[in-house]
Amino acid sequence: MFKKLLVANRGEVAVRIVRACHELGIRTVAAYSEADRGSLPVLLSDQAVCIGPAPALDSYLNAAMLLEAARLTGCDALHPGYGFLSENADFAQATGESHLTFIGPPHEAVRRLGDKLAARELARQAGVPVTPGSDGEVRDTREAARVCAEIGYPVMVKAAVGGGGKGMRRIRQERDLETGLRMCQAEAHAAFGDGRVYIEKMVSSARHIEIQVLADAQGSVVHLGERDCSAQRRHQKFLEECPSPAVDENLRHKLGEWAIALSRVAGYTSAGTVEFLVDQERNCYFLEVNCRLQVEHPITEMVTGADIVREQIRVAAGEPLAVPGNFDRLCGHAIECRVCAEDPEADFEPKPGRVTDLHLPGGNGIRVDSHLMPDYAIPPFYDSLIAKVIAWAPNREQAIRRMRRALGEMTVEGVTTTIPFLLQFLQSERFQQGKVLLGTA
Repeated sequence: MFKKLLVANRGEVAVRIVRACHELGIRTVAAYSEADRGSLPVLLSDQAVCIGPAPALDSYLNAAMLLEAARLTGCDALHPGYGFLSENADFAQATGESHLTFIGPPHEAVRRLGDKLAARELARQAGVPVTPGSDGEVRDTREAARVCAEIGYPVMVKAAVGGGGKGMRRIRQERDLETGLRMCQAEAHAAFGDGRVYIEKMVSSARHIEIQVLADAQGSVVHLGERDCSAQRRHQKFLEECPSPAVDENLRHKLGEWAIALSRVAGYTSAGTVEFLVDQERNCYFLEVNCRLQVEHPITEMVTGADIVREQIRVAAGEPLAVPGNFDRLCGHAIECRVCAEDPEADFEPKPGRVTDLHLPGGNGIRVDSHLMPDYAIPPFYDSLIAKVIAWAPNREQAIRRMRRALGEMTVEGVTTTIPFLLQFLQSERFQQGKVLLGTA
């Protein structure tokens, strides 16, 4: 097992990694920007090193500085968390070349699956259904029009790399195609440095279902069931639940087998997520693979008993999976709400500031993953997520009630948060009946 690990991230995921390491007897080094000096991950870690100024480009996205920090502090492993450089194949490769173990999949798998065009081809090879669309990159309007004529409108134009809802355009009719294509190419290039896009048929009235997989170097690959991530605004998730109200054991088994097959074809190890669209007729289509730890991993842990971060670290150290078999049947129901420092009344504008008073909820079945502390100044430079509240109960109705109780207890004074929005959504008839689809939240 590793002796010392660099936590190459910040916020609640950095806290999550530090705790997992300490339970495994691994010393941690928190890599932090000047804006995060004195933050909870820094306080909890055995050692900490400043990697640069506040802007992410100068700190958490500065690969050379992160690797130098690991070298100077004598680390033998590095965990990238999620976001920032977690799915950067070049960074994963450079980590290995620096004689550090990258806590994640092999850089070859990250490179193959991070390119959505290559991932679609791997899915076909694995026998996983993909949405109808272009066979490869679409370069101009003429080629795009041909593809759209074959598959029919509406369509989605998507960036070949990246994620987070960037580089995506919904095109409902031919007259909007040229403008939408050019805008998507420009946004993809600006956001990811790669302007390649492709086209796929828009699956209407669908759910966003993702399957959690774990794989080790000994050839074992298992799935841990699904998460329903259909509650989104502007392609950003704000609530996830496990299991999905629309997935039974048979469909879970089928999706799980596809996820395992794709993982094997890609040569995948570590934790990962295979994402699908499932329409009202239960037709399933491969969407993409996230080659990292997901923000919403706690709900899977709550219904399976698995410790996904612990397994990531163990697998990277060459140990076999400790998680038995596949989870076609899950225990109870879990819901995660993402609490952000944003103002729902002002179009969800970020609202960083100082936390003057704080009370985090607790009680039976409640888990809170957060880096908040009293008097903590939420910096304006990063994602606005400040806490994840997770509620588990024997069934969905009780989990919803428990979540409402927990959010009602939560106090974050000094900043505006999305708690009122989340409470309102939990009380909506559409959610309570399990009828939330993409675009209806």
